[in-house]
Amino acid sequence: MSEEIRESFEDYLKAILSISKRKKGGWVSNSEIAEFLRVKPSSVTNMLYKLKKEKFISWQPRKKVRLTSKGKTIAINMIKYSTELNFFFQNLLKLKSKKDISKLCCLIEHHLTPEVYFALEDLNSKMLDLNT
Repeated sequence: MSEEIRESFEDYLKAILSISKRKKGGWVSNSEIAEFLRVKPSSVTNMLYKLKKEKFISWQPRKKVRLTSKGKTIAINMIKYSTELNFFFQNLLKLKSKKDISKLCCLIEHHLTPEVYFALEDLNSKMLDLNT
């Protein structure tokens, strides 16, 4: 991540993006976020105030939420980072447990820099080319 953003912010942004892909207009409810992240709706509300303050989301209390372009960029990067890590663990390291891989990806994705991401993407691509 290029600027210092709390991991919990990134997790919420990623969750909102994932849910919004299934929604017309990209608007997501508090309860959908709570269900997705398995947290209390009051926790979601508290986080939404913080995300709005940082201009990561468009939201008014008791209304649905949508990512701003700033929030969407962060969420997309987290998903890209997780995808590359997942490929690396499954295909290069040959780890078998999808649950462990998912947990590792979620822990590590928050700490990748763009430089490390691009190096990992390049490594994954080279390994894929060698195996085809």
